[in-house]
Amino acid sequence: MSVDPRGIALVVVAIATLQVGAAFAVTLFDEVGPAGASLLRLGIAAALLCALWRPRLGGRARGELAVSAAFGLTLATMNLAIYEAMDRIPIGVAVTIEFAGPLGLAVALSRRALDLVWVGLAAAGILLLTNPFGASGLDDAGVGFALLAAAAWAAYIPLSARTGRLLPGGSGLAIAMAVGALLVAPAGLAQGGQRLLEPALLASGAAVALASSVIPYSLELESLRRIPARIFGVLMSLEPAVAALAGFLVLGQALGGQDLLAIGLVVAASAGVTSARPPAPG
Repeated sequence: MSVDPRGIALVVVAIATLQVGAAFAVTLFDEVGPAGASLLRLGIAAALLCALWRPRLGGRARGELAVSAAFGLTLATMNLAIYEAMDRIPIGVAVTIEFAGPLGLAVALSRRALDLVWVGLAAAGILLLTNPFGASGLDDAGVGFALLAAAAWAAYIPLSARTGRLLPGGSGLAIAMAVGALLVAPAGLAQGGQRLLEPALLASGAAVALASSVIPYSLELESLRRIPARIFGVLMSLEPAVAALAGFLVLGQALGGQDLLAIGLVVAASAGVTSARPPAPG
């Protein structure tokens, strides 16, 4: 597959939209809590996707629905965990730790010795950020939530692909998003309560849902029709750096030189793991 510059632009816009949306979501935490913000994001995204794709449950094989439900569980876990992490540690740090999930999955599926070098580089970056043997200044619970989000992201990747193969169009994503919203609802209602129904907060939640879910997922889907998955993976490695920039611009979260170096190591490791793979035939 040739590299279409428009596909590259779509990925870059998707990454920027996603991370700016995440930064704006943090501004809702004081009003409805991270779980409430997660419920707004998943619930509104589910409503929009279900209206667009009109997924049907009747006539589906039990296995198809089970995969969609598992996909929804990973969506709920990933979204709630990363928001809980961002409530406690800077967004750039949280996303960098979370990125260990897809990076670890890529290495686990690889048989190349060189990938061990990239693992070491990423591990060095995450150790620099968290400094588990000294005083890092990071909230331990925040780091734990980011690691949980990393595990959920690693599970999200194969489940997303399997859902896409089993169900047509975006109907599987719509079902999964609805399942995710239902799973997050108890915690979201407990934290947000009646404030979740305030028009201003609903409007903010809709903006976050569009920026963090509907728009980037749609752009990524279209970009993969234009560029090879290898190039897509390299571009996605920019996410931790873009998250740090969004945290600085939207939330005023400045990072120190050591933090920026650590983020750079993880970005380089992710790019190295992906770019070294041979292009798929055809």
